Amino acid sequence: MSSTSTPFGLRPAFHPSGLDRAQALANGITSGYASNILKGQPVQYGTTANSITLGTIGIAANTGAFAGAFAGVQWTDTTGRARISNYWPASTAYTAGTCVAYFYNDANIVYEIQADASMAQTTIGNEYNFSNIAAGSTTTGLSQATLGASTAAGNGTQGQMRVVDLAPYVDNAWGDAYTIVRVVVANSQLFGAFTAIA
Repeated sequence: MSSTSTPFGLRPAFHPSGLDRAQALANGITSGYASNILKGQPVQYGTTANSITLGTIGIAANTGAFAGAFAGVQWTDTTGRARISNYWPASTAYTAGTCVAYFYNDANIVYEIQADASMAQTTIGNEYNFSNIAAGSTTTGLSQATLGASTAAGNGTQGQMRVVDLAPYVDNAWGDAYTIVRVVVANSQLFGAFTAIA
């Protein structure tokens, strides 16, 4: 049973077409970006309303539209050494033109995420926001973002993710203390309702 909180961020489970490829965005993270971006962490494009540089990605907020889930990064550091990592180390500087950020941004991808509390089968179809969005480990490079079980959208508001199913593991069931659910993006910067980027 999912009785232990062991979050792993957003993990792609499958895509209806069978393809869940990450986008490779050249110069996708600003050199010196001051926060860790961990694998599986929700990310968003820079807009005039957030502190992320336009044309790049950074950590998403725990409400509102976002782009997808971080997958990794490569760059050449200022000493000329090539680097590949499953997470972006905070405040890293790189040689201009060498950074490539990878992230999943297809709104049709079905993800798995652990909730921060119990969820019932009646949550299918409901929308929720992220919680613990910046949590994670630089040792493993993995996000510990969770789905906020108490953040169900209602009264005309929109959540970030829509629950579509239970993750099919033998030790995971509806009503477990930290249910692992399958979700799709409900509030994307690229699809659905218009969201200004620039």
